[in-house]
Amino acid sequence: MMRYIILEDEKLASNRLKKLITDLRPDYNCLVTIDAVDAAVVSLPPLRPDLIFMDIQLADGLSFDIFDQIKLEVPIIFTTAYDEYALKAFKQNSIDYLLKPIDPEELKSALDKFEKVRLKKPVSSEEPSKKMNQLVKAMNPKGKERFVVKVGEHLKSVLTKDVQLVYSQDKGTYLFTNDHRRFLVDYTMDKVEELLNPNDFYRISRKFLVNINFIQDMVAFTNSRLEIKVEGYTDDQVIVARERVGDFKDWLDR
Repeated sequence: MMRYIILEDEKLASNRLKKLITDLRPDYNCLVTIDAVDAAVVSLPPLRPDLIFMDIQLADGLSFDIFDQIKLEVPIIFTTAYDEYALKAFKQNSIDYLLKPIDPEELKSALDKFEKVRLKKPVSSEEPSKKMNQLVKAMNPKGKERFVVKVGEHLKSVLTKDVQLVYSQDKGTYLFTNDHRRFLVDYTMDKVEELLNPNDFYRISRKFLVNINFIQDMVAFTNSRLEIKVEGYTDDQVIVARERVGDFKDWLDR
């Protein structure tokens, strides 16, 4: 029997979620419903649930505060009424999310995913904390407006809106701008990804981040991948990794 906890400060929402879970998984047992961060910090460690349904906004703050105070090794399905695109950014590393009002089919899919993941390995407390940070970033998606780069002995300010592409090469990270110039920046690709507006930029592979405003064309490529055409960039083929094609299409079609 799976034992779960609901973190939700709206009684109607928690009751509805519990009923939906019961309809889909009658053998699941709800241990308790918790409506506040402070109560969760006290209650979660001794209860040892198999799964937590966690709303973002609780009665006394945001639920990611929980991870700063206790260690959780529990799979988490986040539930929230926040913007759907923010959740897509958040979904990259989560067990799953449910957008309110919760759809029964989406809940079923989330439970199926949980059961598959649970058979593989436990989820560490660091993973949901990272996911929460990604969501907070996505909720405020303005992103970095400019990069200061070195050109010879001079410093130059490059506006982010003029960046067509970000790519890694020979352990360096480069901006490729709309005037077809390249600038080395003092950031890793992972850090640049964190800094950029997720409405405009998507990490299509380990090597490339693309700006949606400068995608000229998309062409089917081998092994169910896509090739992206960016004006002026000819150093290499810009390929969407196969495992990211689905999410990339969702990002384009938001």
